[in-house]
Amino acid sequence: KILQSGDGDITITNDGATILDQMEVEHEIGKLLVELSKSQDYEIGDGTTGVVVLAGSLLEQAEKLLDRGIHPLRIAEGYEMAAKVATKELANISEKFDFDAENIEPLIRTCMTTLSSKIVNRCKREMAEICVKAVMAVADLERKDVNLDLIKVEGKVGGKLEDTMLVNGIVLDKDISHPQMSKEIKDAKIAILTCPFEPPKPKTKHKIEIDTVEKYEELRQQEEKYFTDMVKQCKDSGATLVICQWGFDDEANSMLMQERLPAIRWVGGVELELLAIATGARIVPRFTELSAEKLGSAGLVKEVAFGTTKERMVIIEDCAASKAVTVFVRGGNKMMIDETKRSLHDAICVARNLVRSNNIVYGGGSAEIACAIAVEEEADKIASVEQYAMRAFADALDAVPTALAENSGLPPIETVANIKSRQLKEKNPFLGVDCKEVGTPDMKSQGVFETLIGKQQQILLATQVVKLILKIDD
Repeated sequence: KILQSGDGDITITNDGATILDQMEVEHEIGKLLVELSKSQDYEIGDGTTGVVVLAGSLLEQAEKLLDRGIHPLRIAEGYEMAAKVATKELANISEKFDFDAENIEPLIRTCMTTLSSKIVNRCKREMAEICVKAVMAVADLERKDVNLDLIKVEGKVGGKLEDTMLVNGIVLDKDISHPQMSKEIKDAKIAILTCPFEPPKPKTKHKIEIDTVEKYEELRQQEEKYFTDMVKQCKDSGATLVICQWGFDDEANSMLMQERLPAIRWVGGVELELLAIATGARIVPRFTELSAEKLGSAGLVKEVAFGTTKERMVIIEDCAASKAVTVFVRGGNKMMIDETKRSLHDAICVARNLVRSNNIVYGGGSAEIACAIAVEEEADKIASVEQYAMRAFADALDAVPTALAENSGLPPIETVANIKSRQLKEKNPFLGVDCKEVGTPDMKSQGVFETLIGKQQQILLATQVVKLILKIDD
């Protein structure tokens, strides 16, 4: 979709959460569905479109039941029962797949499934590898946890999508402050400062009268002394690179250059914190507090230039304290880069979810059809009115494979009916919509995976929102 915001900014995306977030929805129930996709985005990071499609089709089915005169609460209860059956069935048909730091191929295959519906699908293999390597670099496999704050996604216009790379360190969109400072520092000792490189300014209103040359000279020397003291304190602590949150004027800059102390200025607060975590440095608020133990260390700091433009960036690699990594995206224009960032975020979230729980179900609508069959079977055992709601839930689950078939240019009703009958006959829950027309509907052999927690979350969230809407009576 192409979206234009109020101030004329254009976004091109097929990420469900982004589309819904940027649309100005007036309707109250519509707003609930936007919140629904956001919560799926926060929790799982992927499957934001699927959850809204499912909720929409549950509401559509509920409308038919209401027209027949079934009470909304009974429908809500039926949906709740059906959701329990569906999540249980998902757990039954899920498979564990094993991976470790050496064998990351299964993770890459799962990320490729996520990326195949995105714009970047022409180089999804490379992108999936980058995402998985980024997650594995910061993953704590014993605790089964991944700190996503340590993975930064940076983008720069220019180059082509294939130039996207993974940097084992941090990329700062800044350059080294003086052109004559050294551009490459090995085994850097980094001082991170949040105090400005300038003489202190009195807070009160003041006026200085200079009526002789001597007084002027004295004032100049005083100012110079401030700068020399600051630079000396940095130098004495053993720092070989200064990173400052504020700017510093030309005088300080030239002094740092004379002392051969490279510096980077105007670095944002978030980046400073990330640098401090990665290099093991302490953020220093006053020059007097600078000491050797508050410095961070990195194996290599270098400035790189791009193309013919004067665009430069600083890369800080081999950080001492923790493995912070940066995915550095290149692309033809800003929209392409933004969309790639969103796609990579989805894939990184999927890899993280697999590190947290390595159960998978198969994609291509196979899991939804298997759940629909299980829910229908369960509905036959129930004598009360809820059985109608459960059957409606099963019909609603078919919306996902139907949409997949339609988007792939296949006849939707015929395709879904065929797969459903084959699943029933062969008792094989891995048969799905053959979107790529490989010739086999078996998603296991095609290698189309999805995370179990992502799918279960979709069904539970969609059901909860629909129950909430059904209970509104006025």
